[in-house]
Amino acid sequence: MAVKLGAWLRDRRTLVATIGLAVAAGLAQWLLHWLGPAPAGTAFEGPPRSGYVLHEARISTYDKAGQPSLHLQSPRIERREADASLYVDAPTFQLPAGRPGVPDWQGQAARGWVNQGATLATLDGNVVMQRAAYGDTPQAEIHTADLKLWPQDKKLATAAPAQLTEGATRIHGVGMRADLNQQHLELLDDVHATFPPQQRRNQARVCAPGSAADAAGACQAERPQPADAGRGAAL
Repeated sequence: MAVKLGAWLRDRRTLVATIGLAVAAGLAQWLLHWLGPAPAGTAFEGPPRSGYVLHEARISTYDKAGQPSLHLQSPRIERREADASLYVDAPTFQLPAGRPGVPDWQGQAARGWVNQGATLATLDGNVVMQRAAYGDTPQAEIHTADLKLWPQDKKLATAAPAQLTEGATRIHGVGMRADLNQQHLELLDDVHATFPPQQRRNQARVCAPGSAADAAGACQAERPQPADAGRGAAL
């Protein structure tokens, strides 16, 4: 019987070799599966923060006291994924005065940007701000090419040429900063101003640069003169 089995195996060497290789390959795969390292899984980090676009949108921000600090409208606002900031087309905006009887500042620009926390906004392209007249204070306008705005502090700044018009008073210069809470605006360089003869209260209060009154925030009324009348004006 053993002789016959041996002869059978010799006659079928190729078949036996093939079966042996298949068994060995299967055993190797089984050992690799049970003894090898576990395959690295795909980490789940949640869905990405996607951007979006809003059309005919209105945004309002509030200060720490819960009072409105900025209202902004735009035909198109895009939120970017990278920093969650807002890119604004043709914005119009309002800065609430927060004082009874005082009108809000209204503004517009070609484009704008608002950071994630709405603590900083930048406006670019023919920036115009207007405040209506109230009491004996005439209408005011600010014109500049670009503007940084801190809504919660009601502060403005630009390094570009700027012009303030209040009634018949006109002041223009290069660089500007303003504190709307304090009703004070200051032009920083190359300042020129024109004041009407009769209107010298409020809109014609000017601070001489470097003076004690300037440092103290008090403004000295000046007679009308065409150039370099001063740097600061009450709003």
